[in-house]
Amino acid sequence: MKLAEYRKIIHIDMDAFFASVEQRDNPDLRGKPVAVGGSADRGVVAAASYEARKFGVRSALPSKTAKRLCPELIFVKPRFDVYKQVSIQIREIFQEYTDLIEPLSLDEAYLDVTENKKNIDTATQIALEIRQKIFEKTHLTASAGISFNKFLAKTASDINKPNGQCVIKPPQAEAFVETLPIHKFYGIGKVTAEKMRAMGIQSGKELKEQSLDFLVKNFGKVGHYYFEIARGQDRRLVSASRETKSVSVENTFSADLALVSEIYRELFRLTEALLLRSQKHQLIGKTLTIKIKYGDFEIISRSKTKEEGYKTKEEINKTIELLIENLLPFPKGIRLLGLGVSNFLDEENGSGRQLLLEF
Repeated sequence: MKLAEYRKIIHIDMDAFFASVEQRDNPDLRGKPVAVGGSADRGVVAAASYEARKFGVRSALPSKTAKRLCPELIFVKPRFDVYKQVSIQIREIFQEYTDLIEPLSLDEAYLDVTENKKNIDTATQIALEIRQKIFEKTHLTASAGISFNKFLAKTASDINKPNGQCVIKPPQAEAFVETLPIHKFYGIGKVTAEKMRAMGIQSGKELKEQSLDFLVKNFGKVGHYYFEIARGQDRRLVSASRETKSVSVENTFSADLALVSEIYRELFRLTEALLLRSQKHQLIGKTLTIKIKYGDFEIISRSKTKEEGYKTKEEINKTIELLIENLLPFPKGIRLLGLGVSNFLDEENGSGRQLLLEF
């Protein structure tokens, strides 16, 4: 690919978005470890401030665990209506530069600024301007990754967090990817990273050494994606009409679950994490799916559709009980549990079409 043919992609990611909004609006929380969501004795964390992250507190962590890691942790209730209003302000800033905006959730988005409305030569300068305007308008900080494809831009936005940016130019891409630890690759989750490390794949360099056949054999169709990103390649375009098809959460256990009470407890924990994630995406799903992976890696799933959508914890947990009841007794121990919603509800007209995300 010739240099002139490269795209200019920016990934903007707000810094600890929910927690930062709470600290902005409540001066008593500034400089203190804050968890949005949950409480000291129940629920899950939706977001954590940087002060809390120093103790290992992170999103989707059970509140009890978070409190144990950080005894001084302050829990606050999420205010999704406020977060959405801030995200609309940020979206308006993006639109000053481009209409090619692909939101990932309320707090992050891709922008294609190859051709931009202000005819600015460099994406680096655009990212600087956007971050400055976000701060002036919202009093919140954002980080940015700039590169020629989505994978590299997304990865780069984590490099200088918080309140920083990183650019990866085409000549730098190969060396950057080779030195990247495998758990830092966007699209490679915790479980897959552990599996790769067990195979001796510790970094992008080792990943690049694997053949396409090897990656597909061991990781399925996603092996094609791993093969490309190991070479700094990503053909996906920034899509302004991106639709989320599903929202899901899952947990892998160090020891297989056997007791039905344990299985219910873990699924109910996932319920809260799923609701928080759905709210972050401003989505209500009509179809609830439970995913079960046994100790021997056999995977089964069960789904139930509710035409009015799953809006509350009670509705989801009632369906979980029904689906699990029909599966008892389990023939073997359970290694992983997952919970997801899809077939999203459009609250304006009651239809089941997928909702476009707002940022």
